[in-house]
Amino acid sequence: MPVQIDRLRQLGAAFTALKDAVTSLEARPGAELLAQLSPKIDQAHQLITRTLHQLSDLSASQYAAIPGSRTALDALRAVVDPAAMAASYLASAVAENSLDGAGLARGSSADADSVRQARHASAAPALAEALARAANCLDLSATGCLYTAAGVGRDLARSPEYVATLPRLTPAQYTALEKIAQGGARFSKSLRGDRNAIWAGDNSTLHAKPFEVLEKYQLVRLRGQGSLGGQDITVTAAGHLALTTQKPPAQPASAQIPPAQVTADTARKRR
Repeated sequence: MPVQIDRLRQLGAAFTALKDAVTSLEARPGAELLAQLSPKIDQAHQLITRTLHQLSDLSASQYAAIPGSRTALDALRAVVDPAAMAASYLASAVAENSLDGAGLARGSSADADSVRQARHASAAPALAEALARAANCLDLSATGCLYTAAGVGRDLARSPEYVATLPRLTPAQYTALEKIAQGGARFSKSLRGDRNAIWAGDNSTLHAKPFEVLEKYQLVRLRGQGSLGGQDITVTAAGHLALTTQKPPAQPASAQIPPAQVTADTARKRR
């Protein structure tokens, strides 16, 4: 189930990326806009399919048995509607897009240009509105995915008995994982591959053995191409869950004698 949380976050990021791409489009009618709209409509339908797959997987998983899981499932179910509306608004933008086909052979070329400009000017407002509504629906879809991911994470933290077994971390492993979660980290591989280094966000080094355990159980993930510049290390949903469920109890504050009492005791001894 932690893997599904990561997938929901990735899905939310994909909705956001498509929203940004739609927002950057200029409501300028013509063949160029049509060429830009076509792949975005395809991407919107792909995201709808991914949302439906995630909804099916989550509702059929053990997560559905967790008390309170219905809220997150309803949130993900609600994502399908704005996602489909986004695809519909993008299709409306195609319908509103005035293309530059030639009309009947009448009048001069100047008259034809005048007609074309008038048609484009008339289509631009409706085109802009369709694009704005599509972007808004994509934003709602992204929010719904991230809300669902957060809800699933909270439910699993409250009911760890429903989670697939996570490794029991040693203090050193927990500290390394916590440090990566707080400030990130970077993995650098030497040319010979014999002296790999893991640098935390505060430029301190992390020991290789605890990190190897975290990577083995997929509590962290390496991102990037693995060039000499290194790879970013991020904590997965399973890693965050391990941090929450295995958090060590707070140490009791050491008993301190109030300053006034210290003064009185000291004075008594001097007598």
